[in-house]
Amino acid sequence: MDLKNVNAPVNTETYDRNIIDAPTQNIYEAISVISRRAEQINTEIRKELVDKLEEFATYNDSLEEIFENKEQIEVSKFYEKLPKPHALAVQEWLNENIYFRNSEDEKVEDTQE
Repeated sequence: MDLKNVNAPVNTETYDRNIIDAPTQNIYEAISVISRRAEQINTEIRKELVDKLEEFATYNDSLEEIFENKEQIEVSKFYEKLPKPHALAVQEWLNENIYFRNSEDEKVEDTQE
């Protein structure tokens, strides 16, 4: 995921319910798909941030010295300014970038054959 080229809103935004549930015809199913994607995005972002911050880690037993690394601060600020994972997931949903399938429909097709 390219976080630098994301166009999701940083602030809270109201969406038309009919647009959100259009692909599934069920608002609860749409929200469920979006929330699962938001969890995946959150995991990806967290892993990426931890990997980047590990580069700056110093393993000292001494608490007397605290180092301020400007690069580390810049990395942290970048991730703080990113849109929230749920906003990214909603944007992907609206752009039809999320693949989903209904397992109930597949079960009905299997029983009809």
